[in-house]
Amino acid sequence: MTYALPIPATLNVEAGLATYIQAINAQPILSADEEHDLALRYRRDGDLEAARQLVLTHLRYVVRVARGLSGYGLPQADLIQEGNIGLMKAVKDFDPMRGVRLMSFAIHWIRAQMYDYILRNWRMVKVATTKAQRKLFFNLRKSRARLEWMKPDEVHALADNLDVPPETVQEMESRMSGADIPFDTDDRGDDDELRVAPATYLQDMRYNPETLVTRSDHESTQQDNLDQALTALDERSRNIIRRRWLDDDKSTLLELAVEYGVSAERIRQIEKKAFDIMKNKLVA
Repeated sequence: MTYALPIPATLNVEAGLATYIQAINAQPILSADEEHDLALRYRRDGDLEAARQLVLTHLRYVVRVARGLSGYGLPQADLIQEGNIGLMKAVKDFDPMRGVRLMSFAIHWIRAQMYDYILRNWRMVKVATTKAQRKLFFNLRKSRARLEWMKPDEVHALADNLDVPPETVQEMESRMSGADIPFDTDDRGDDDELRVAPATYLQDMRYNPETLVTRSDHESTQQDNLDQALTALDERSRNIIRRRWLDDDKSTLLELAVEYGVSAERIRQIEKKAFDIMKNKLVA
């Protein structure tokens, strides 16, 4: 027996989160037999419609996981989309012969995809750069007894519980407690204290005299090397290289072929040989 479920052609998170959630909650919940049959059709026969039905009937569970990760300040729609990717990966690797339901298997893929997204996007300046810090990132919020700074005994207890150094706990707590500061706009926090944007005191090195002189010398050296390499070519090869690569209005192979009365392939060969000569000249 096969199952054909009444599933809409598309479900788009961006169309509106409330509308999306309403649509996926309206989808039928599969029985164990229906799920097993669809999974077999996909795994055995490569039936993409069966895989699509498995994904769409389990989207409601992705939303539930995303709601549990709403404390990181990231858009729910983005979390859901990442979780949907994890669900699709789970469906691809799901083996119905193992005797477990799809959601028991897929939950790990969904969470892993969302966790990776959170780590990549929670702050522009990454807060978790080591394995120990990533472990703390997802445990510090639920392990802290209160919102204020942790006491030394709490730090040591959490460090022992997660098997990380106490210093790592303190550093991670500092990173997660700090507020983001706009780079180019002064801002006043809730305490009405003016936070000066880094753009006002970080030095712009683009117009530093030393930087300008160094850049000018480098460009001059490159131009001298190019001129010397061109002098190693015969007049025809030099003209082809200039018109193909150095002039503002560059010529095509066909245009040069017509001018010199040869084929475009011959112009390409001359060009390649000229580059080899210039390369040897520059290396020497």
